[in-house]
Amino acid sequence: MAPRKALVDTSTERRRSSRIADKPKSPVEEKAAPKPRVKKGGKKREADGDEGEENGKPLPKKAKGSGDEDGEEQDELPDEGEDKVLSIGDLLPTVTLKNEKDEDVNVAELAAERGLILFLVPKADTPGCTKQACGFRDSYPDFTKHDFNVYCVSADTTTAQAKWQTKQQLPYSLLSDRQRVLVRALGAADGNKTTRSHFIFEKGGKLVDRQLPVKPVESPQQALKFVESIQA
Repeated sequence: MAPRKALVDTSTERRRSSRIADKPKSPVEEKAAPKPRVKKGGKKREADGDEGEENGKPLPKKAKGSGDEDGEEQDELPDEGEDKVLSIGDLLPTVTLKNEKDEDVNVAELAAERGLILFLVPKADTPGCTKQACGFRDSYPDFTKHDFNVYCVSADTTTAQAKWQTKQQLPYSLLSDRQRVLVRALGAADGNKTTRSHFIFEKGGKLVDRQLPVKPVESPQQALKFVESIQA
C-alpha cells in the first residue's frame, strides 16, 4: 500500500504571500510619488489678501508721505486761513521778528516816521546775497538822505546774521524771519526757500513798489532809482 502524501497547510502560504505583497517596495523598485507643485507667489497672494482685512473687515489704507523724512509735512497741513499777500497800496503787516541783537522788532512800526526798504535774501553770507547786501551798504547814505530806512530780511538765525553784519560791515539792521511769516506775507516764499527781492514802503507803511525776483547787483540800484523818482 502506497504511503499518503503529507498535507500542505495552504492557509499559511496565503498569509505569507499577502505579507510579502503588503511590504512596501524599496526605492529601487518604486519611485517616490511626486509632491504636489505649489505655484510661485501663492503665499504672497494669500498674505496680500489678508493685509487689508481684520476679522473680515477692511482696514484703512495708510496715507502716503505721512512720514517725517523730508521735514515738509507742515507745508501740506491745512492752514487756518490763507496768507494774504501784500499788494501795492497795502500796509505793512503786524509781525514781530528778532533783529541781529536778538531784540523784538514790530515790523508795522518801522515806517512810522520814515520810508522803509526791506530787501530779502535767501541765505546770509553766501556770494549772491553778499553782493546784494553790500550794494545796499554802499548806497545806504543815499537812502538815508532821502529819508528811508533799510532792513535786510532772511530766515537765518540772529547769530548768523550778526556774524555776517560784522564781517561785511553792514550799517543797517537785519531781521530774522525763521518761520518766513513776513516772507510769505510779502509773496516771496518759494516752498521752504526765500525769493531774492525788495519792497519799498512810503512813510506810514503803504507799499509803493515790489520787485521779485531780482538780481543781487541790480536790487540796490533799482531800489535807489525808485526812491529818487518819488522824491523828485
